[in-house]
Amino acid sequence: MLFTVAMCILLSSDSRGQGPPITSDKPIMLGSKRKIVKTLTEIRKNNNGTFVYAPLMMHYLPTANSLIALHIPLLSSSITRNETTEESMGLGDINLLGKYQFFRKDGKGKTLRMVAKLIETIPTADNVGLSDFGLGEWQTYLAHVIGYETIKHGISHELGYKFIPNYSDEIKHKIGFGLPLLKPVYPVKQLNLYFEYNSNFFVDNGAYELFFAQGIQYAIKQFTFETAVQLPLVQHDIPEEIQRKYSIFLGTRYVF
Repeated sequence: MLFTVAMCILLSSDSRGQGPPITSDKPIMLGSKRKIVKTLTEIRKNNNGTFVYAPLMMHYLPTANSLIALHIPLLSSSITRNETTEESMGLGDINLLGKYQFFRKDGKGKTLRMVAKLIETIPTADNVGLSDFGLGEWQTYLAHVIGYETIKHGISHELGYKFIPNYSDEIKHKIGFGLPLLKPVYPVKQLNLYFEYNSNFFVDNGAYELFFAQGIQYAIKQFTFETAVQLPLVQHDIPEEIQRKYSIFLGTRYVF
């Protein structure tokens, strides 16, 4: 999750293969002029159908403390309504992302960092009734992300607010814990376990959902490979037809 900078501190070199938390975000920047190409496909099974969200994510760091990104997803859905199944495949909602690191405090083998984050969602997908995939609405998400990392563990925390016209706004909260299974080396070769909790509170009606994800990530040199399974813990006042059964995440990343 947040072990990249710890290795940078200890080894005086940028870590190129280590990835962020799988289902949440990180405040760690990899250095100016770096480029990242990644994907994190989600296969989501709800009561009313199955969705496959496969984004191509292109990130660029203009400076050591800023990042801009473009996410272009492919969205496949199979939704059952009144014993009829509707299938579709096409472009998902495009996301424009910006992050700025406004706080950094490094110590020996540890670091604490904070970033501000903005995501603007362009409604290019069909309306599938899910804010993460497609609602037919412009959406704006503002958040802050805090991360603390040592060579033995990493902790990340994100709190944000999503504005959605004509739908309920959402308060999003994410917290993740990372555990490296191998000693830090350079070039990077690491195996990490992740324990991540994601929650959504719907402002208009007070509905609430909480999910737990167990993930594993393998990083080698400039490449990262990861997978996670996400399960619901709480789904309070969530419409039964869109309640989640599980999600499976499959991701890769290349840094250059």
